[in-house]
Amino acid sequence: MKIVILERNSVGTDVSVDCIGNYGDVTIYRNTTADDVAEKVKDAEIIIANKAPLNAETLKDAANVKLICEFATGFDNVDLNYCREKGIKVANVVNYSTDAVAQHTFALCFYVLEKLRHYDEYVKSGAYAAQDRFSNFDLPFTELAGKTWGIIGMGNIGKKVAEIAKAFGCKVIFHSITGKSSCTDYEMVDFDTLLKESDVLSLHCPLSDLSRDLMNLEAFQKMKETAILINVARGPVVNDADLCTALNAGYIAAAGLDVTSTEPMKDSNPLSKIMDSNRLIITPHMAWASIEARNRVVSETCKNIEAFLKGEDRNIVNK
Repeated sequence: MKIVILERNSVGTDVSVDCIGNYGDVTIYRNTTADDVAEKVKDAEIIIANKAPLNAETLKDAANVKLICEFATGFDNVDLNYCREKGIKVANVVNYSTDAVAQHTFALCFYVLEKLRHYDEYVKSGAYAAQDRFSNFDLPFTELAGKTWGIIGMGNIGKKVAEIAKAFGCKVIFHSITGKSSCTDYEMVDFDTLLKESDVLSLHCPLSDLSRDLMNLEAFQKMKETAILINVARGPVVNDADLCTALNAGYIAAAGLDVTSTEPMKDSNPLSKIMDSNRLIITPHMAWASIEARNRVVSETCKNIEAFLKGEDRNIVNK
């Protein structure tokens, strides 16, 4: 099999992809832009990608492609209908980053909740050593215990976050965008109730027409002024300009983001102008990227390829 890896660096150069060579002749590209895709995949039988667009335009000359594997859970870079029409199977990797993303969710939360940058800088500036008392807490912070943690997207990651939030003493509520959630472990509420009651609201939903710009100015205006928003889902679920307005106007207290509307984030994004880390922390889409998770995504991709070669469907998303 002729296998093309379009975005080898998306799993990190410290993680080996050598196992993929067990299944065919592998051509590896460190990164691929939209303009490069068509040329790179024209002879491929199996394509491994992450963000590179795979659609009618980029696949039109790739007559031999039989399988597309995602180095990811998300597959919004692939035109599933086109692939279905052409008999191309698309496989993703599920549940490989649940622990990593849940962990990062709380890292973002605690960073702004406890004003950690402020207190770290207070110590490192010498101000702590110069004072005559044992403690300093000039910026007040609260406990999670007794608070309401709201969740949008009660999949594997959402459930893991709910479990941890409950362990911290939070009441957990969630909203199902589609209304089809089967989760009965926590209270499902309508969107307005979620906004009004959540002290922390974390996003774990896929990007779709239903979720795009879900968190807009109208939504922020319904939230508590003390609320914290955490987005570790997809950037466009949040309207960045509206979030900037909400933070500057005090509609909500703070936000922790691992994703933004465009990636990398553009200088023109109004959120890039907020320098106050007590109100906003942004990390570069790395919540999923623990060493363990990146190794899992490669090994699971190998299992997807192996199953395909045996005539078995494994994690196929466009049946």
